[in-house]
Amino acid sequence: MQLGNLERAIMEALWRNPDGMFAQDLAAGLPSQPAITTVLTVLVRLSRKGMVSRERVGRAHLYKAAAEKDAVVAETMRAALDEAADLEAAVQRFVGTVSPEVAAALREALGARDGTSS
Repeated sequence: MQLGNLERAIMEALWRNPDGMFAQDLAAGLPSQPAITTVLTVLVRLSRKGMVSRERVGRAHLYKAAAEKDAVVAETMRAALDEAADLEAAVQRFVGTVSPEVAAALREALGARDGTSS
């Protein structure tokens, strides 16, 4: 699931604040200082995507991340690979750029998937 810049910034703020945030606090804390109405529009969009939940607190809503960051990152990587014209070349290039820690995590994940992990 691809996220726009403001969607990503809002999700990052919500992931850093698992107890939730009000739209006004989100707007005030973002570097781009978007209008509260813009933040509310994006929160509605994220809610429709199933990434954000909201709970009424007084007259406002408290927004929380409904999607885990790791799940969103994994989906983004999968979607990017789906776009590759040559999947094997894309994977080879990706693997050639990762750190040794990422390479080890990939080996471990593939081994677990195949039932050959240690």
